[in-house]
Amino acid sequence: MIAVNENFSVVDEGDGWILLNKSAPLIVHPANDRGDEATLIGGVEGLLAYEIANGARLSLINRLDRETSGLVMMATNKTVAREMSRAMARREVAKSYDAIVRGWPEWDEKVVRAGILRKGDVEESAIYVKQMVHEEGKYCETAMSVVQRYEVGGVRVSLLKVQPRTGRMHQIRVHAAYTGYALVGDKIYGEGEGCYLKFIETGMDAEIEKKLLLPRHALHASGFGIEVGGRMREWQIDLAPDLAGFLSGGTEIDCF
Repeated sequence: MIAVNENFSVVDEGDGWILLNKSAPLIVHPANDRGDEATLIGGVEGLLAYEIANGARLSLINRLDRETSGLVMMATNKTVAREMSRAMARREVAKSYDAIVRGWPEWDEKVVRAGILRKGDVEESAIYVKQMVHEEGKYCETAMSVVQRYEVGGVRVSLLKVQPRTGRMHQIRVHAAYTGYALVGDKIYGEGEGCYLKFIETGMDAEIEKKLLLPRHALHASGFGIEVGGRMREWQIDLAPDLAGFLSGGTEIDCF
């Protein structure tokens, strides 16, 4: 099956599973206060309406934030859902991301090992969901490598390949900011909390977007690998069009 709509496309499918490439800012599943909003789950339910009517059952294997684009795996029966969920719990899943950060890291490769917890658990925080590196946080590990450095509109940015080795909320975004190279477009961990608070109150405007460079954080789930039916399967997809377009307007920096 090959299906495409404005919000997602089918990358691959097999017996008991389907792999999607979702766009941003599509939300994966319904939010409590926005029941009429389009979701990835809703789109796939429509796509697989016949299969669901005949007993198929969708189960999310991995989740992405609203503003993160890329690969989302869903199981379509209980047996595969159980198999994949166990693999996730045992960290037997290979995940990789493309991230665009502000600045030119002085390193080409780096592994960040730093615990993360919700900021509000240890100090005042105007943003409930905001996470932070803290010695009392849950251990997290993220491998990062620089793919290419750019100058876009006079601003230094870099494309990174990122592999989270643990699965904490906002882990890549927190660890990127912790190294001093926050994601382009990150309203919470990038150019100050004021961007997020204003965005929540009034929505995106030209002032916020100019400050952030992009209307969403520059994170794309480009690689996914998991064992299915006793066989390891791996997939890679290209950088999301909006992020690729952003970089195409810049100049590659070969000497650093």
